[in-house]
Amino acid sequence: MKGFKEFLLRGNLIELAVAFIIGAAFSSVVESFTALFIDLLGKLGGQPDFSSVSVAGIGVGAFLTALVSFVLTAAVVYFGVVLPYNKAKAFADRNKPVEEAAPTSEELLAQIRDELRAQRNS
Repeated sequence: MKGFKEFLLRGNLIELAVAFIIGAAFSSVVESFTALFIDLLGKLGGQPDFSSVSVAGIGVGAFLTALVSFVLTAAVVYFGVVLPYNKAKAFADRNKPVEEAAPTSEELLAQIRDELRAQRNS
């Protein structure tokens, strides 16, 4: 039971749950933006839904609608989530102090050797 409690309270699980909930909420924003943009394309092109479009008798309208929806969704996610996240991360990394690298075991042994030699010679 203790292991199960630790699993539930693990930080990654909580972060994943929050990300899933925010993603579900964000999907409605993306869907409404896509619908808005497709309606705008329809006003410009005269047809808000590409479902009835056919080329040489082959119905490609559903594919075109899905393709436009995918591209718009990818654009919203990139410009609304990925780009601001990368900028915020770069800003945070820029203000982070640079840590010195820890000495290796060889370097520590060399320092000990040099100090022992210095003590013997004194």
